[in-house]
Amino acid sequence: MDASKVRFTKHAEQKFDLLKKYGFEITKEKVIRTVLKPKRLDKKANQCFAVAILDSKYGLRVVYEERKAYKVIITFYPVRRERYGI
Repeated sequence: MDASKVRFTKHAEQKFDLLKKYGFEITKEKVIRTVLKPKRLDKKANQCFAVAILDSKYGLRVVYEERKAYKVIITFYPVRRERYGI
């Protein structure tokens, strides 16, 4: 699976500006990299929760669904690394 097979919901697109206001510079590339190569991956029903390291204190958690030909990013948010053991 490559980056061209990843789509963002309207909500996810809006999260970039919202998180920037709180001091988190998250890029689309970082979100896609988290989905494609997560440090931790959890699944619940049809949703996947990928987590990757942002810095020494925070990780990035991405919620997405797998569709037939692509993955849809629903939302993403920073999390404390110790909470997810990464």
